[in-house]
Amino acid sequence: MPSGRVKAHMMETLVMIPGLASDRAVWERTIAALGDEVNCLVGDTLQDDSLTAMARRILDQAPQEFWLAGVSMGGMIALEILNLAPARLKGLALVDTRIRPDAPDEISRRQAQNAALSAASPEERRYMSVEGMKFLIHSSATEDVREELLGMSKSITVDIYVRQNTAVIERRDLRPFVANAPLRTKVIVGEEDMMTPMDQSREIHDAIPHSEFHIIPDCGHLPPIEKPEVMADLLRELIS
Repeated sequence: MPSGRVKAHMMETLVMIPGLASDRAVWERTIAALGDEVNCLVGDTLQDDSLTAMARRILDQAPQEFWLAGVSMGGMIALEILNLAPARLKGLALVDTRIRPDAPDEISRRQAQNAALSAASPEERRYMSVEGMKFLIHSSATEDVREELLGMSKSITVDIYVRQNTAVIERRDLRPFVANAPLRTKVIVGEEDMMTPMDQSREIHDAIPHSEFHIIPDCGHLPPIEKPEVMADLLRELIS
């Protein structure tokens, strides 16, 4: 005879990692789209001065086993987590990220960004944020998305930006880490991403056995805020 006891459903935990100059706000729309189906935790990337240290902090915050999604710099941190604790990951989503170190011209550009931002007035920083959005998100992005991104840029101090950008400059070559990628891996990229063009995401897909490659149309570098419903559907597929 059945005991009548119902086994409680264990909600899956998804750890989400923001990108450079981003905080929880970049994932909020995707979290809302997922509703109460998934326990969403957003990793803290605002305190440490290396990607490895950020990865260790997030591991300290996360449960023993979890799903993981990282966008841009967050994808680089996700690969550091994969290298540090592969047995704790149930699956992985790498969104608009890269695995190669920066080329010398890219390092020079990042260093120039750090110097310019450090010397800029608040008005000049706002102008730089507005101009940077031309390369960050798709031209069809709505005004409320743009306002949310501007609001997020105000909450990220110059010290945080410079610290994160320096951590990205000094990152290790992440290509060896993808060999440890879990079986369930989605590589996701906005079709019009000008920050990390599609061929960089395709390289990650080619390097990870059994990974799935997804291109999001009419989308730039930040699918979690530009196309949250699409991102939520892809994350549901990953976890299902």
